[in-house]
Amino acid sequence: MNEEELEFEVEKIEQLIEKKKFNDLRQYLEDVNSADFPQMLEEVNEEQILLIYRLLSKEKAAMVFAELDSDIQEKLLNALTDKELKNVIDELFMDDTVDLIEEMPSNVVKRILKNIDKTDRKIVNELLKYPEYSAGSIMTTEFIDLKESMTVDDAFTRIKKIGLQKETVYNCYVLSLDRKIKGFIDIKNLLIAERTDLLKNIMDENVITVTTMEDQETVAKMFDKYNMYALPVVDKEERLVGIITIDDAIDVLQDENTEDFEKMAALIPNEDSYFKTSVFTHARNRILWLLILMISSIVTGTIITKYENAFAAVPVLVAFIPMLMDTGGNCGSQSSTLIIRGMAMDEIRLKDFFRALFKEIRVAILVGIVLALFQGIRIIIQYRDIKLAFVVSFSIIGTVMMSKMLGCILPMFAKKLKLDPAIMAAPLITTIVDTCSVLLFFNIATIVLNV
Repeated sequence: MNEEELEFEVEKIEQLIEKKKFNDLRQYLEDVNSADFPQMLEEVNEEQILLIYRLLSKEKAAMVFAELDSDIQEKLLNALTDKELKNVIDELFMDDTVDLIEEMPSNVVKRILKNIDKTDRKIVNELLKYPEYSAGSIMTTEFIDLKESMTVDDAFTRIKKIGLQKETVYNCYVLSLDRKIKGFIDIKNLLIAERTDLLKNIMDENVITVTTMEDQETVAKMFDKYNMYALPVVDKEERLVGIITIDDAIDVLQDENTEDFEKMAALIPNEDSYFKTSVFTHARNRILWLLILMISSIVTGTIITKYENAFAAVPVLVAFIPMLMDTGGNCGSQSSTLIIRGMAMDEIRLKDFFRALFKEIRVAILVGIVLALFQGIRIIIQYRDIKLAFVVSFSIIGTVMMSKMLGCILPMFAKKLKLDPAIMAAPLITTIVDTCSVLLFFNIATIVLNV
């Protein structure tokens, strides 16, 4: 929903509330997509939020609630009666209930648990025990399970009976008596099969599974690799305990990408959105890396001070320091960005280290020669000094070579140490390259110019 559409929707809702046409508003709200409600509810006041939510049907209310931001969810939970709260929770899928409990303060969690059925409470407690960022922590226990002795007709009967309470009916899993997966079958294959066909004859026995302790980022990538809508999760005994659906995988990828972007920008990752994060938290998340980078830049200043004699003899050398530092930083950032992305997409692995490094060296040679020729010709034309052109040109080639190699080596080195490669992104590489490029520049200058 764009800004104009949002403005129109909010204006329409406020007009209906003002005129007290609640039946018209109820019908109007039923046609609004659940995913658009978070934006709409941010534009109205708290009283209107509660009124709008109470006008929704039971099923619609649960769908909308799952889409809302945690702060609006908390406001609603505090305003709803126990009966209304129970209706909401009963309609939520199990993974959404677990997410809700994890995000709410303790006083709200007590109310939620109080209104969950004993059977569901036991399942919720089991799901909450799984480590954060594991497959078990994002799975739902609501899936369609079938038996291999069933016919297609039997399968449809069971799907019709329990389907509304399940997260998805697209993928159905054929289980043995001890809950181990024998195969799976999707709705499309059930629809085109004969009603009398046995599931064991038409199911796909090549089932891709993950364990409850698998890292959620690894799981999310599997959806892209295998083009799946749902992924079964098994325990240590290989029994099916839940499934992860594609919407949860997308959420994981979004969170992981956001975290990587923050690390690449030298920020401490933060789970809250920009406006929900306090000024103090923003400052705290930024200042640590800025201090580290600032302190490390002192080394560059020390190197420059050491070559004061070179400045005195050839003052024009100072003019080329920003150009060299910027060129080195930009080249390093280009390489590190491509390497980090390649590793995130599983295109580049640790075993590809020398292959990737060799490629970056070849790229650096081509880029360095072009940039060096450009600067060399410019310096000869402007300063009519061949030696100066030689110093700057070779410094550029060396800087480009060094920065692109560092941009390749450092992220892969971080990966080897079980660290996030994103921490070896632009700010850190730029600082390292700045120091090295200045040192290289003045060493070449003192040798060639005899200063």
